Amino acid sequence: MIRVAAVGDLHVGPEVAGSYRERLGRLAGNADVFLVAGDLTRHGTVEEGRVAAGELRDLGVPVITVLGNHDYHSDAQDEITAVLREAGITVLEGDGTVVDCHGIRLGVAGGKGFGGGFQGRCASDFGEPEMKAFVGHTKDFAGRLGCALLELDADVRIALTHYSPVEDTLAGEPPEIYPFLGSYLMAEAIDAADTTLAIHGHAHKGTEKGETPGGVRVRNVALPVIRQAYAMYCVDGFDGARPSVVASGAARQGAPG
Repeated sequence: MIRVAAVGDLHVGPEVAGSYRERLGRLAGNADVFLVAGDLTRHGTVEEGRVAAGELRDLGVPVITVLGNHDYHSDAQDEITAVLREAGITVLEGDGTVVDCHGIRLGVAGGKGFGGGFQGRCASDFGEPEMKAFVGHTKDFAGRLGCALLELDADVRIALTHYSPVEDTLAGEPPEIYPFLGSYLMAEAIDAADTTLAIHGHAHKGTEKGETPGGVRVRNVALPVIRQAYAMYCVDGFDGARPSVVASGAARQGAPG
């Protein structure tokens, strides 16, 4: 069994430095890996990136993260990525990594992702160059995500993004903004790669549980949704069948202000 802790949308800043870390004291005893689904910062400044690195470094388990739209706001995403990596945190953007968990190879591939919408109600790369660029960005990421998932030499694959691959976990958000919260193209990439679990954040008013058309479980772990320091998911059943995912009780610890 692999114990996966996950959270998204920390939105930390200097005024709350250390407050989230205080709630992670039992993480190493509860989890084998910690996945962070983007929006580590509020305004994407390097100073906030250093705070995020301080919250997530040396936790006793591998920490794997992606960036979110907030982390791009100040055009300092490369600097924030460097700060996080210097703290020993793995940052993904269209690539993947493999972690050994009790002899089981856990592969995680991911990145920020992007919007575009969902089948039947989505944007298309037709018309103005601005629209082509918008949809093209998502197409490019979905292609890289799919390749990264397929290339993982792993027993279990998890997709980690900031934007959502499905509509299910957006329930509660205004339908008018769904195109800016995710894209079905990511779900297609996830389904094509025999993925076990997909983790995302971004949709603060959304719903935790969803599923891709191919039956992959999707979980929205944005802090305002899970309302605890992290959610726990146990991946079990390695007997040749597709591993199963069950929710596990996490410590009911609060989120940073």
